[in-house]
Amino acid sequence: MKAVNALIGAPIERREDMRFLRGQGIYVGDLTRPDMLHAVVLRSSVAHGHIRRIDATRALALNGVVAVVTGADLAPDVPKIALRLDPLPEFKAFEQPVIAYRKVRYVGEPLALVLAETAAQAEDALDLIDVEIDALPAMLERDDALKGDVLLFEENGTNSPATISGIRGDVEAAFAGAFYTRKERFRVHRHSAVPMETRGLLAEWNPATEVMTVHGAAKVPFHNRAAVAAHLGLSEDQVVMVENDVGGGFGVRGEFYPEDFLVPYAARRFGRPVKWLEDRRENLLATNHAREAECEIEIACDRDATIIGLRAKSTVHVGAYLRTTGSTPARNIAQVIPGPYRIENVRSDVTLLVTNKTPSGTYRGPGRYESDFFRERMLDLAAADFKLDQVEFRRRNLVRESDMPWSMPTVGKVSSETDSGDYETTLDRCLEEFNWPQTSALKGKQIDGRFHGVAVGCYVEGAGSGRESVRIKLESDGAVSVFTGSSAIGQGLETVVAQIAGDALGLPLSAIRPVQHGSTNLVKDGVGSFSSRSVVMGGSALLDAATKLKAEISRAAALRFGCADEDVRLVDGEAVAPDGRVMPFGEFAAGIPPIDGSFSSTKRTYSYGAHAAHVAVDPKTGGVEIVSYVAVEDVGRIINPHTLHGQCVGAIVQGLGGTLLEQFVYDDGGQMVAGSFADYLLPTATDFPHIKVVALELKPSPTNPLGAKGAGEGGIIPVGGVIANAVASALSSFGVMPNELPLSPSRVWAMIEAAQTTA
Repeated sequence: MKAVNALIGAPIERREDMRFLRGQGIYVGDLTRPDMLHAVVLRSSVAHGHIRRIDATRALALNGVVAVVTGADLAPDVPKIALRLDPLPEFKAFEQPVIAYRKVRYVGEPLALVLAETAAQAEDALDLIDVEIDALPAMLERDDALKGDVLLFEENGTNSPATISGIRGDVEAAFAGAFYTRKERFRVHRHSAVPMETRGLLAEWNPATEVMTVHGAAKVPFHNRAAVAAHLGLSEDQVVMVENDVGGGFGVRGEFYPEDFLVPYAARRFGRPVKWLEDRRENLLATNHAREAECEIEIACDRDATIIGLRAKSTVHVGAYLRTTGSTPARNIAQVIPGPYRIENVRSDVTLLVTNKTPSGTYRGPGRYESDFFRERMLDLAAADFKLDQVEFRRRNLVRESDMPWSMPTVGKVSSETDSGDYETTLDRCLEEFNWPQTSALKGKQIDGRFHGVAVGCYVEGAGSGRESVRIKLESDGAVSVFTGSSAIGQGLETVVAQIAGDALGLPLSAIRPVQHGSTNLVKDGVGSFSSRSVVMGGSALLDAATKLKAEISRAAALRFGCADEDVRLVDGEAVAPDGRVMPFGEFAAGIPPIDGSFSSTKRTYSYGAHAAHVAVDPKTGGVEIVSYVAVEDVGRIINPHTLHGQCVGAIVQGLGGTLLEQFVYDDGGQMVAGSFADYLLPTATDFPHIKVVALELKPSPTNPLGAKGAGEGGIIPVGGVIANAVASALSSFGVMPNELPLSPSRVWAMIEAAQTTA
């Protein structure tokens, strides 16, 4: 689709921002209802053990306490949380019950739901619930999980739900005939997204209509509607999920958690609205964690440094249960570990492990951040062995434009292939913006007591497949209302959807009313916002609806004008007859019902690019400063440069925080010791000021009519590998090998000390 006017591609300020800046956003925390109960969750303080007793007698005697719900109230068939993505039959035995019954498997697992007249009364009641748990050994590390002396699910006989494999070509033959091979082990630590707004829900049961309304939906409201309905024995038509404003998503918000059942269940059972808000400690303790993975990776090359084989054996720590998206990072590692490189022979085996930690899920670039770190570290090591410049090593191994579409490894029976791209061009542009010849001359040099290093890395970002739905309605004043099944999680959805609608209908932005999104009462069906799919899928569905609406306007106008439909021209919100008569769109509104549009695709889009970093490392403290950071990405088609720039910079900062600062740490007993912002360190606005982003639209995607590619996650994917290689470059004289994240000051300092001790 070509832009009819100048909306697509224009740097339009976000329409939703004025609402937020004026304090007019409406979050779950802003909602209240008459006769509303407040809910709090009693969470296990024991990582692993058998529940002997939960006695709420003293709590129920407290003034204002209405009820306490435990697993016994739901037994024996306590509902479980199913996987939303990448399910396998063997995963069902590792699903999480919505409330602990008979056994707990991580600190933070729900034991009881307290309902009271005020939140303070409910919080006070927590201390009055008597809990007895026979503690079992906490099993936290890879080797212990594989050994199997301690089992989280005794009936399963294993701590490994499955091994997922990605296969392309004949990797054994490639290694057998290779001129060069190398094997290394890498590790990515446990961390996750920390949205500004924690999770929250307000559930209301209407006994007259037998409808359950749940406020606080995000990301995948239609999926969660189906889950709530099934667990409560309702039809999907009896459940309405309402999406309020959301203070950040990043993959963790909006998935189905225990509270997504418990709060609606309580509202229906006790006949009063129930509100629950997660505090920050709960957010860090109970909302999905991510990333924790280890990889033993091998590379095989010909004499000319062409990569002919890559094989990897990884373990992914999914935490105590597999819920909603718990298997997706492992699946992605299995498939995307070769990244944008032309490697004919690949085998990537990824073993999932359950441990006594908070369950894991997807976080911006799931599995891709980890696999890029594994691969890009290995590429730098191989380049050094060949005494070849790291840029040249990558350049000669990148997938070429003539190779498109390039097949990724097949996982099970599922294959994927890149859609379009010129990977070398984005690498060259990144080097140009970074001033590589001059900056790379600083590699390993000590200036004012600090050692400087540089690195570059390439990536691909797979996104946007499946289906999506929208609805548009022509109003009597000629404006158009747009309703989309996609969710707004901070990505500027309301603005970009309005831009697409305006261009598709030939209307100014002022004629597109504020876009409504996410709630299940707006469109017949929806999939939501994840995997960078809102523009690709939702935007393409909008084009379908716009085409239908224009056809309806032309039909209605032709009847008025007495001419053929195809003779009517639609110009600037008006229908023009062959003889010059004009009627505004609003004249036809009464006769045109709302129009539904949809778009489906089994093919993913693949944006791509290159990042480069210049760091300075203080050997006395281990502190790593980002001197400059450059990112270049090709997203096929840019809808709004402003929102795209914000997405990329924000993703890079999240990646830098995860690479250098953030980490969930557990003690030997399974207690998380990073349960507040005093211990879980987040980047601030002044930590990484020198970030430059260049967005291109070189190769539109052939998989959708917009030609767009998902771009919400590309900024974070290569950060770990690029920074680790830059630190290795800076500390090359020490022989430091940063093969494990995070690169916190203490860890970098310890690596320097260890290198000096063994020198």
